Amino acid sequence: MKNFLIYTLATITGIILASIIFFLIMIGSLSAMVAAGDKKVSISENSILVLKTNVQIPDRSDPNPFAGLDILNMTITPATGLNDILNNLEKAAADPKIKGILIDNGIMPSGWATMEEIRNGLKKFKESGKFVIAYSDYALEQQGYYLSSAADRIFINPSSTVDFKGLAGEVMFYKKALEKIGMEVQIIRHGKFKGAVEPFMLDKLSDENREQIKDYVGSIWNHTVKMMAESRGMTEERINELADKLMGTVSTDALEAGLVDGLLFRDELDDTLKVLSGLSTDDKINFVSMSKYTKVPDPKKVLTVKSRISVIYASGSIVMGKGNTTNIGGNNYSEIIRKERLDSTVKAIVLRVNSPGGSAIASDMIWRELELAAKVKPVVISMGNYAASGGYYISCPG
Repeated sequence: MKNFLIYTLATITGIILASIIFFLIMIGSLSAMVAAGDKKVSISENSILVLKTNVQIPDRSDPNPFAGLDILNMTITPATGLNDILNNLEKAAADPKIKGILIDNGIMPSGWATMEEIRNGLKKFKESGKFVIAYSDYALEQQGYYLSSAADRIFINPSSTVDFKGLAGEVMFYKKALEKIGMEVQIIRHGKFKGAVEPFMLDKLSDENREQIKDYVGSIWNHTVKMMAESRGMTEERINELADKLMGTVSTDALEAGLVDGLLFRDELDDTLKVLSGLSTDDKINFVSMSKYTKVPDPKKVLTVKSRISVIYASGSIVMGKGNTTNIGGNNYSEIIRKERLDSTVKAIVLRVNSPGGSAIASDMIWRELELAAKVKPVVISMGNYAASGGYYISCPG
């Protein structure tokens, strides 16, 4: 019995010590990774900046040093925010080491407003005389095609397709399903156009909700058609015709219709990029990711503390309390706005809104502080992919 207890105690002690050592090694490794990630980097001559669209692009890069941490692979690959992407495009336009940009399309989870801002940034980049090439190994979705239409040329894999068919809105209804399981929903709403709760109280779209969905979907499509027509040298009627006839379904049809400029495998794309960059066939292309280029110092960036414009990012649902990095805490944001209002070095406030709304009380708290701020300094509202309900309400003081 005594030997058993000694053996058990030794085993437990060994497990505890091993866990502590493993934990310390993990902390050391993560600290080293974070420290390495914070270092300024330099890039080689004849580099190509790569914009990947297969990840969710937030409005702002996450300041958390452990954002994008992959424990299994011991890597940190944070998503580059819209703010850094736009800054990178502006910086790359004046950087002699950057020869052009490759839009490497994938399955695109980001919204239309995000694509619109990046697209405008690409158009400004092209004014520098450098090239922008778009490519896709996969099905090139409509948002990806809209972004890619700003490029000089669009290439897809010979087996790829262009998912070009127009826009539609879809609503799923749960009223009958809830009735079958005996669940009753208590709904409080004001106004016929408050359509968010309709799936729980109706079997089909109300006339008002149908009207507003049709209006905003049609507005997005009409705008994108106009922009694509200008970029691709087509009429708006032709763009709509290509969508109606699903001319992007087969890659050869997409090429013949002028939706794309070529069907290339990845190695053929590399050869094209080498020619555009002035490289020989044997040279290696230096691809630079957005996250890496963010760490390249901007020689034109000058900081000053005498006067500044405060940019506040309001992303996620609006909640009571302090909230966290994924939502908008009413108490926290009220305090931030109040602080910026009272700071004499802050000459204006920009509120970037990307929110579906949430708590009415928290929204009211934020609205009040923005209203007070607007009385003493300019308050500008920038809306992202959506500013609905409380998200629109807090935008009203601007």
